[in-house]
Amino acid sequence: MTNNGGRARGGASRRQLLRLAGGGVGLSLLGAGAVGCEEDVADGTGSGTPKPSGKGDGKGDGNPDAGASGDGGVPKPLWTETAAVHPGTGDGGLIAVSGLVLTAGKPMSARDGASGKEKWSLPDGTVPTSKLLVAGGRLYLPSAEYDNSVIGYDPATGQEKWRSRAGKGFRQPRVIAVDEKHVYVIAGILEKDFSSERNVIAALDTGSGRAVWQEQRDFGTEETGITAAVHGNRLVYTDFKKNLTVRDTATGKQVWTQKTDKTNFKGFAVHEGLVILAQGRELQAFALSDGAKKWKLEAGRFGSFRQPGVVDGVLYVADSSRTLWAVRPASGEKIWQSEDIAEADGKTPWQYAGAGGTLYAATELDENGGVHAVDAASGKLRWTFNDGSGDYHKWLVATDGERVFALHGKKLHALPL
Repeated sequence: MTNNGGRARGGASRRQLLRLAGGGVGLSLLGAGAVGCEEDVADGTGSGTPKPSGKGDGKGDGNPDAGASGDGGVPKPLWTETAAVHPGTGDGGLIAVSGLVLTAGKPMSARDGASGKEKWSLPDGTVPTSKLLVAGGRLYLPSAEYDNSVIGYDPATGQEKWRSRAGKGFRQPRVIAVDEKHVYVIAGILEKDFSSERNVIAALDTGSGRAVWQEQRDFGTEETGITAAVHGNRLVYTDFKKNLTVRDTATGKQVWTQKTDKTNFKGFAVHEGLVILAQGRELQAFALSDGAKKWKLEAGRFGSFRQPGVVDGVLYVADSSRTLWAVRPASGEKIWQSEDIAEADGKTPWQYAGAGGTLYAATELDENGGVHAVDAASGKLRWTFNDGSGDYHKWLVATDGERVFALHGKKLHALPL
């Protein structure tokens, strides 16, 4: 879509865009104009234009026993294809949506979940550390052309459906969370010497592309190191300065903030009005309403908790002793603890997906790791899949309810349930 002299089809002219003062900052995040659109892109180029592709024949490595169970009941891949993922993307580098499995990297690719055939790709890929975030039928990513744009794509086709562009006084916005109404971004404020010691957090309207609100963060806070999630009308995030902060999604006003015991380098869980995060030996739960601590769990004497995740209403978390916990999120009550992974000399999981009564847990380290399949009701370890590549990257896991997708380094595998 072209700008047509500053007026986008279905949008507003540049002069009509509101200038927001947000927290005393004399700049508007959308100072350079915004575009909100539903039509297919006609003339887009670069990262905004998906590349239709027929790469991948759906046969992967040509294994005639695809889907069959091998030693120990470990399933063989239905297909295996090459994929690229940025190492710093974390748990947002692999998602399953609209019958496709998407990987973040260069290029970014979308493959048919059943066959592995590539349906579309973005040749310029995704910006390093950018997660694949979907809401309201759109995939939102910062532009890989670093032109201060955030772009909304149709995840089924890769067509650009929406675009918002920050003003010249800001660095490239980073998308930290999304919901049906807003895209939440962090953007550094450029100084005269092009340094950036201040930044703003803002919400972009998913219809018009305009900034609904923007708030300047405290001096010394960083653009990077943000982990965020949206829960109802609350935006929750942690940063490298040991801050846990909750804002109102409609206004951007800070509801509360408090210091955490330790810097949070991991993801956290938000469920049933609580935010739950690992803090070394403790797993802590805080009320979204006021930040009050509701419960805590302690790992063993020398243990520490890894990143928690909620699957089908149950909180799962592993500790450094390789014990896997299942917990009721509302109360912190333990449902079960399993030492099966430790007894099998497996590696500690850090990310979770679930389907068909099985919990699929991806590990940080590869040797004796991979994707553990665990009985969700009892914690019994069923099998562990590893591709034998020896790649040092973390494993990632996702499911579409019909298959399990395991991403490791440059290999994407589809496993049967």
